[in-house]
Amino acid sequence: MPAATLSAQLYSLRDRLAADRDATLLRLAGIGFGHVEPFGLGAPDRTRSERSASARALRSALDAAGLSVSAVHAALPRDAAELAEECAILGTATAFVPHPRLVDGFDEDTFADPGRVDALADVLATAAEALAPHGVRLGYHNHWFEWARLPDGTTGHDRFWSRAGDRLAAEVDLYWAAAGGAEPAAVLSNLGDRVLAVHLKDGPAEPGAPQTPLGSGAVDVVTVLREHGGIGWHVAEIDTTELDPFDLLEVNATTLVEAGLSRW
Repeated sequence: MPAATLSAQLYSLRDRLAADRDATLLRLAGIGFGHVEPFGLGAPDRTRSERSASARALRSALDAAGLSVSAVHAALPRDAAELAEECAILGTATAFVPHPRLVDGFDEDTFADPGRVDALADVLATAAEALAPHGVRLGYHNHWFEWARLPDGTTGHDRFWSRAGDRLAAEVDLYWAAAGGAEPAAVLSNLGDRVLAVHLKDGPAEPGAPQTPLGSGAVDVVTVLREHGGIGWHVAEIDTTELDPFDLLEVNATTLVEAGLSRW
């Protein structure tokens, strides 16, 4: 299998970006990254013109650093065309909803309620169908709470994907899947070709715990990826760490490249 392309989720550097976006992007490019995954698109507290202006400003900064966009993390707007416009400005055809609270009427507790799981799956699958004519593929990115047990003994995660079917793409966060009690390799197997990207990090697989270099924690990322080639994007991400985030992103990316699993 060919090596997947690396990208960096910009949430990993949110504090640095807030302080100096241009310098942060240039340093990220200096590490070797050629692609990034921005967050915060589709913000419901902004107007369409404000969101478009923000996307254009980000695109200008990315161009100056020599970075392109692999996909975006976005809230689900009422009008699919609005998200498609932001994606077009940033030069990507893929958007992932990274949390149910970014869909009006839902939150992390959704996955403990069968009816709400079905409703969320229907909303996102319908949105995916609405975005398709605009050339945008919509997907969902997991955390850990999707593996809540339902009354019938199944998990919210399994019910969600059974309901959504192939209309919705997946970005699997292997670390959070493990934190939810799932086997990351099994999650990838079950979702199959719906998986367009994976988020990669390591640590104790506990919400809120500092994350550490790949190979030092609870998730055997290298082994899982060797067993599941063919995924287009390997996205390095850090939610929280006691290390320098630039250093940790570089260490993790280098581990993947040296293992022959990823390429810059």
